[in-house]
Amino acid sequence: RMSCCVPTCGVATPAPLADTCNEPCVRQCPDSTVVIQPPASVVTFPGPILSSFPQHSSVGSAGAPFVGGGSGGSSGRRGGYGGSGG
Repeated sequence: RMSCCVPTCGVATPAPLADTCNEPCVRQCPDSTVVIQPPASVVTFPGPILSSFPQHSSVGSAGAPFVGGGSGGSSGRRGGYGGSGG
């Protein structure tokens, strides 16, 4: 027969010789100590990165007028070419 008392501490015990399971089964498990230490985590919030975004956007928009001015200068050359030819 198998033991009437189920081991709660994970310790296997031999089956009792008596057929009756009326006797109380009391097992005392050793106290387990668990030490929980808080993890040392450092959280860094980025500051200067947020301020750099508007700077990049302003530089990109400032480049557009220069490109437009360069194309306008090419049309002025046509007028100068015609004057020297005449």
